Amino acid sequence: MKNKSYIGISFIILVFGIIFIPKIIDRIKEGSVVKNDRMSLSNEIIKEDGLIKIGPVPNFELTDQNRTKISDKSYLGKVYVIEFFFSTCPSICPIMNKNMKDIQKEFSKESNFGVASITINPENDTVEVLKEHANQLGITTPNWHFLTGNKQYILSLANKGFNLYAAENKKVNGGFEHSGLFALVDKEGKIRCRKDKQGNPILYYDGLEAEGVKAIKEDIKLLLEE
Repeated sequence: MKNKSYIGISFIILVFGIIFIPKIIDRIKEGSVVKNDRMSLSNEIIKEDGLIKIGPVPNFELTDQNRTKISDKSYLGKVYVIEFFFSTCPSICPIMNKNMKDIQKEFSKESNFGVASITINPENDTVEVLKEHANQLGITTPNWHFLTGNKQYILSLANKGFNLYAAENKKVNGGFEHSGLFALVDKEGKIRCRKDKQGNPILYYDGLEAEGVKAIKEDIKLLLEE
């Protein structure tokens, strides 16, 4: 009986391997395993005494609220913060925008500081809509760009480029879901972050909580001094 049990278990394991492992490998190759896998960026992590260098920011080119083409190259020489949001978001985006506005206000006199707010719902968030959204927030600085473009391009940029979760989901209020995280980029176009209490890179900053906002403000100051 024991031998039959072992044979049965071995057969189940074999079937699992044949059916599911190739599917898992395919998902990894396609980049669809992204929602809880931000540590995949860690292959480029360089630890230093100060902030950690995660790796270069993904290449991108989008259009801002003033119809200006903005790319990752546009920010070279500046420290900047990136968020993914959408203007009709009924949940976390207003909190993110409020906290980002607080961050921008802190560095309003710094000409080499900027913000990139990238919409994940560009079909609604046209140039005109983003212009109005910026006006409603009271944003007048020329260094805060609200960016729009092709939807699939932007979702790929979020998920595969930054590994920050963003997706269309008709079942949720607002039709989209995404992380509430901010990415910090230095003057050379490198994603940077601090270490946690265990000495591991946090990768991104919590854009919803006061602790995360405080941390990113402190680290922006460090990068501006570099």
